[in-house]
Amino acid sequence: MKELVLVKYGEMALKGLNKKTFEDMLTKNIKRRLKAIGNFKLTSAQSTTYITPLDDDIDLGEVVDRVGKIFGIAALCRACVCEKDFDDICNKSYEYLDEVLGCARTFKVNAKRADKAFPMKSPEICAELGGKLLDKFPHLTVDVKNPDVIVTVEIRDENAFVHAENIKGAGGLPVGSSGKAMLLLSGGIDSPVAGWMMAKRGVHIAAIHYVSPPYTSDRAQLKVEQLCQKLTDWCGGIAFFCVPFTELQEAIKDHCPEEFFTIIMRRLMMEIAQRIAAKEGCLALITGESVGQVASQTMAAIACTDAVCRIPVFRPCVGMDKTEIIDISRKIDTFDISTLPYEDCCTVFTPRHPKVRPSLSDVEKAQNSFDFEPLIQKAVEETEMKLFNYEG
Repeated sequence: MKELVLVKYGEMALKGLNKKTFEDMLTKNIKRRLKAIGNFKLTSAQSTTYITPLDDDIDLGEVVDRVGKIFGIAALCRACVCEKDFDDICNKSYEYLDEVLGCARTFKVNAKRADKAFPMKSPEICAELGGKLLDKFPHLTVDVKNPDVIVTVEIRDENAFVHAENIKGAGGLPVGSSGKAMLLLSGGIDSPVAGWMMAKRGVHIAAIHYVSPPYTSDRAQLKVEQLCQKLTDWCGGIAFFCVPFTELQEAIKDHCPEEFFTIIMRRLMMEIAQRIAAKEGCLALITGESVGQVASQTMAAIACTDAVCRIPVFRPCVGMDKTEIIDISRKIDTFDISTLPYEDCCTVFTPRHPKVRPSLSDVEKAQNSFDFEPLIQKAVEETEMKLFNYEG
């Protein structure tokens, strides 16, 4: 019995004349994700991509697991391929659905007749196949409101398909369809979630991290690299930039008022990030900031930070509380890594009494008390890059 995976589009299906561009990106992302497990034929029609295995030993369960994390997909399912003949649909349904219907108590049948030339209309398909299944599985009863199993028959251009489980996809838009942005990736909970949320909107992310040896340890950097690797499950390949930040933090400590340490540090991080972003073709920065969560994330502090930015800064977590962010971090499996007890450079020089409502003029005056430009340029030049790819 021939089986394949049906991939259904979400908002991508609503795109106009450039829909083909989104479809091509999604197809490329699927091919990259499945390359390691076998050979497949991918075809697209009617807002659906058909993933047909070309090798007999391919595990379709693994295909579903991998494809389920690809943005741009609203739903997916394993399906049995049938001839566009009602008898063939019935006979293959008995065999294909035997296990799932054998364990169920109630069911209903849905039919989608994309090929209007098929001689039976959708209500007729539902009624006739439902009756056949009741004869084959007499323990079942029909429940159209809350069934244990929904049997779906799709009549398409070339074949009919039968399946009994629609799995929710990752949603969003294909990664790469909305350009590229640089994620300021700390070792905390928020920034990986922010990167995931922007990747869901089709953004291909690169990541930048700041280290301050000997104040931060190698294990702190390893923790962030593990987060970066984990994000590739959803975001694909990620270029990771590690910036030496010790001299800049020591200069802030030696030359600036303590109450402005964190804001000036954030401003210098933004400056470095956007310089590297320009080299990498990134059109925006991404941070995990949430309004009011800490002193550097008040509206006044964010305004002071943004004053140095020449490209947009996306903050997808800005209106979320910590519980909402933690829920997503658990979903994408970054929470346990984020909570490892290794400090990043943001926490090393935290002031005892940070300025909660700083004015931009005061911050600029404090920052201008020292010429940071040579150290900024040095940090950019000494930045190291690693590439993290999806491992599966």
